[in-house]
Amino acid sequence: MTTGNKDILSARAEAPRVATLLESAIRDIGIPSRPSILDRINAEMHKDEPDFHHLAHIIASDVGLGAGLISIANSPYFGFRGRARSVNEALMMLGLDVASRAIAGMILRKLFPPSPALDRFWHASAIIARLAGWLAQQPANGSRVRADDAYTFGLFRDCGIPILLNRFPNYPTVLKNANGERELSFTAVEETECPTNHAVLGSMLAQSWWLPEEICLAIRHHHDYVALGQQEGAAVLPPATLGLIATAQFAEHLLQHHTGLSKTHEWDKAGAICLELLQIEDKDMQSVYEESAFVIANDN
Repeated sequence: MTTGNKDILSARAEAPRVATLLESAIRDIGIPSRPSILDRINAEMHKDEPDFHHLAHIIASDVGLGAGLISIANSPYFGFRGRARSVNEALMMLGLDVASRAIAGMILRKLFPPSPALDRFWHASAIIARLAGWLAQQPANGSRVRADDAYTFGLFRDCGIPILLNRFPNYPTVLKNANGERELSFTAVEETECPTNHAVLGSMLAQSWWLPEEICLAIRHHHDYVALGQQEGAAVLPPATLGLIATAQFAEHLLQHHTGLSKTHEWDKAGAICLELLQIEDKDMQSVYEESAFVIANDN
């Protein structure tokens, strides 16, 4: 056996131990544990006959969660004909799977101390989620991702950022540098000052909180534009994951276009491949700009 082959076998043998150590080190940063209400919802979802009334009572006991769930059920991107007037109606309209993700998104926001910077972050994330859900429903969108998956991904895509803000005092400067970087990947800039990046942390939180695998993968790779382009040697991502990343990136671009919020150079790096994945041509852009203004105008 050659020295090179020995090295390869040794590296493969060490991979599980290294992965375990890395995961342990990252968890020490402070990934929030899964809320107990998600365990209750998950347990109910796996029953032959889920008790919607019981779950509605649990959710409604937290006024913020109950009102938030009703608001989400009535949002334009879902396009329901009727309007939910109670938590139980919202659950029936959304279904337990979508409702559990919406609740997870609301709980996530509550886990971090409020600040002007985080308020702006959550506000932008909510609009991106709504825009992504809306984009997924447009006939011109060739990605064929589900609107509720696109909405969930929009909410959780950058959930690693609050974790890093909460853990590292210098992260606001790192974040500013990453947003302003024109060449290097966003996550590469983070890793110059931090032991990890927000995409890794976000995907770990999503896995811990039982989000679907394609969404966890999308969170992990949403700044990996080599993988997004499916270039040789890159991670091979499922079509649903590629569609989620492209849809949310386009949603963020629309937010920047209309409001100037969430300013980055990510669209310059990935806009062309995103539009290719979504099968949206340049001639369609103006109509998307005009129609998406309605979604932002109905921000709630």
